[in-house]
Amino acid sequence: MQSAWIAGLIGGMLIGLSATLLLAVNGRIAGISGMVNGALTFAASERWRWWFLGGMVGGGALYEYGLAAQPTPSSTFAPWAMLVGGFLVGVGTRLGNGCTSGHGVCGLGRLSGRSLAAVLTFMTTAALTVFVTHHVLG
Repeated sequence: MQSAWIAGLIGGMLIGLSATLLLAVNGRIAGISGMVNGALTFAASERWRWWFLGGMVGGGALYEYGLAAQPTPSSTFAPWAMLVGGFLVGVGTRLGNGCTSGHGVCGLGRLSGRSLAAVLTFMTTAALTVFVTHHVLG
């Protein structure tokens, strides 16, 4: 488990590199919610979005089924809880004008004040949620 931080570091660097390259080459921001929304228009000019999303899925599959030393642990959450959580994430993405990847990776990298406010809100909410679920309800 000692090399886990190295894998995390490399993964973070690859995410930052891909976001930087997309912005430098295409002038586009690698926010995933916007990427999916634009891909669903199926316009020929938006085909690059499908390549980017396919690369994300393919890279994850390559890691999981080819490069990972051990398989990813399976979830013990009930399917209904994951569906509700996914719905709430979608609502939050619309309310926040972007997702955590867009604000955290891309927005902060561009020194966006709106993204800083969003990330501070995400992190504060996450910390409060962990505190409540582990110390108040747990």
